[in-house]
Amino acid sequence: MRVNPIHPETMTPEVRYVHDEIFKLITHSQGPVSMTNDEGALTGPFPPMLAYPQFGVPALSFVRSLDNHATLSKKVREVAILTVGAAFGARFELYAHEIMAKHLGFPSATVASLASGIRPADLNQEEAIAYEIASVLAKGKIVPDASYNLGATLLGKDGIAELIFLIGSYSFLAMILNGFDVPAPETN
Repeated sequence: MRVNPIHPETMTPEVRYVHDEIFKLITHSQGPVSMTNDEGALTGPFPPMLAYPQFGVPALSFVRSLDNHATLSKKVREVAILTVGAAFGARFELYAHEIMAKHLGFPSATVASLASGIRPADLNQEEAIAYEIASVLAKGKIVPDASYNLGATLLGKDGIAELIFLIGSYSFLAMILNGFDVPAPETN
């Protein structure tokens, strides 16, 4: 880990405000996932974002807007996020979203397949197109017209746009996690 978690009491008032907003957001959207250490400092992508607020705060605003305006089902979102996490090998992203996927009712075998970069056979149509589009984009390729059009049919025009922005956002988070060498927490 290249940036250690920052204890909230050591932050400037501006950064502390952002910290507190992140804490509220993750408590709401990532409830079953532990994203703080024993001292109450945020973990995951948040230490680098808080250590470099000139870059991290705008990035967090974008990520937050995707949560605030989400219309895709949580299961579709988790398929896309796990697919991206697997493509980039982002340990913390996989840790957090394996927990979220299981919390949403995905079978363990499905979660394991997604986290390994393998398309599970039991995905519904919306989940399958999310996997397909996330897989293509995470490889740096252009989404084929047939896939895009099927996604627009299944998810709607706004839904396919949301999916693409979500994939971009979690690719960005994966790069932050990997660039700052953020590990998954030790679990028992």
